[in-house]
Amino acid sequence: MNQLTNLQFALPTGSIESYISSVNQVPILSLEEEQVLARRFREEEDIEAARALVMSHLRFVVKIARGYNGYGLAQADLIQEGNIGLMKAVKRFDPDVGVRLVSFAVHWVRAEMHEFILKNWRIVKIATTKAQRKLFFNIRSSKKRLGWLSQTEVNDVAETLGVKASEVVEMEKRMSNYDASFDGAANDDDEESVYAPAFYVENKSAGPEELIETAQLNEESTNSLHTALALLDDRSKDIIAKRWLAEKKATLHELAAEHSVSAERIRQIENNAMKKLREAIAA
Repeated sequence: MNQLTNLQFALPTGSIESYISSVNQVPILSLEEEQVLARRFREEEDIEAARALVMSHLRFVVKIARGYNGYGLAQADLIQEGNIGLMKAVKRFDPDVGVRLVSFAVHWVRAEMHEFILKNWRIVKIATTKAQRKLFFNIRSSKKRLGWLSQTEVNDVAETLGVKASEVVEMEKRMSNYDASFDGAANDDDEESVYAPAFYVENKSAGPEELIETAQLNEESTNSLHTALALLDDRSKDIIAKRWLAEKKATLHELAAEHSVSAERIRQIENNAMKKLREAIAA
């Protein structure tokens, strides 16, 4: 597939109009010519034969891409994705099956275009399952007017696709949403930019003064704690450190075994040490 997808087509790239004009001038292959080229590629891996098959069907991709103009995506991008699908179809085409390449390739071309549309039409994924994708494209093609589908249209789509009417309504809601810039468009004037989402979101981050004040309080608290700990005896400091400061806290029974006293005694030492710490820090 790498060789096939890397084919260089001698077509103009300056504008989409020039490209379309050029592909429409590429001769359409007859059935016999198509069969010969397909067998050469399939049996001999003749890349030039594959190139000829692809070139003769580029106009077909352009025609399909025009059917997706309503999605707000560049036609050049749709054609590019469709061409990838065409090359995949050429790679898999079996001339002995008895169908023309154009009939076989339509699935691959549309599949690549559909994937591109679903990835780029909305920032948030609008359809993730196979059923949702089918529903998405059928609703688009079923709309007879601007605005919401009527209940009759909803029921018709649901019956045709074998889904619930509620699923059709939910998909239409997703499609009717639009993407908005968080900060507002770059060319917005001051009055319009205030409607961007960023204008309504409260900035809860601390200012420079609050950050400095918080840092000073943390430093003072840390110093006070170290000073207070220095007033404790070694056993009390060890118990406080392992009960309160260690990442994995020790239990009363673990410390009791370590210091050869009862768990109740450890609890008493801990309480006395905490009382001394509170008094020293408050002083």
